[in-house]
Parts: sequence; structure tokens; C-alpha cells
Amino acid sequence: MSLPELDNLVRIGQLKAEPYNVQEVTRMLAMAVTRMNDAKLRSLSLEGRFTSAYNAAHAAALAVLRWHGYRSENRYTVFQCLTHTIGWPASRWRVLDTAHQKRNLAEYEGYLDVEESTVAEMCALVQDLITDVQNRIAK
Repeated sequence: MSLPELDNLVRIGQLKAEPYNVQEVTRMLAMAVTRMNDAKLRSLSLEGRFTSAYNAAHAAALAVLRWHGYRSENRYTVFQCLTHTIGWPASRWRVLDTAHQKRNLAEYEGYLDVEESTVAEMCALVQDLITDVQNRIAK
């Protein structure tokens, strides 16, 4: 399911073209759902719920990218491609980019500043993402 915009990213080395693998896509989407369920657990810390929501978003975005026959080793690129893989406007995927920046601060500098409202917004957005990916893959 080649897309011209993503083929351009292959040409410049931002993506790799790789044959679609139904088992891989299914596993990634299942992982997204599991991590989303974890993000909703009030028994987890706020930081743990944020990280789970972020990881759910990445798994879902990567699943649909793989469904189209592409792979990226760059998390930012995976989110950026949502414009082409499921038609998300930049205003939606940029929320995930902001979460990516927060995740990087936590991973590489040990600093994560999130509020309950941030986690709630992430959970709602990621649930929409999972639904949109499921709908695209079902077509």
C-alpha cells in the first residue's frame, strides 16, 4: 500500500520500505491496546500512566506504518507519518510529539513533569488513535 509521501521519506533514508507482515501488525496493535489499558490504571503512578499511554501511541502508530509497508527507527517520524497513514492533521500528531519530548527528558535526563490533565488528554488522544488504526487496518 505504497504512499508517495512515504516513498519520498524512503528515498531520503527516513523510512525503510518493508513488506507488510500481518502477524507483526496484529501484535503491535494488541500491544497498543494492552498499554492503553495500563495507562488507565489508577493504581499506577502518574508517570507510569503517561509512559504507558505514550508507548501505546507509538505501538499503534508503528502498527499502521507497518500495515502500509514501511518501518522507521525514529519515533518522531512514526508520529509524523500519521498524517499520511490515517489522515491525522498535524494538530493531533503534534500532541504525540510533545509527549515524545517529555518521554525523552524522562529517559535521558531523569525528569518527567506531567499532570493528571496531561495524562487524561493523552489517554483520550491515544484511544482515538487506536480506534483510527483499527478502522484503517480493517479496510
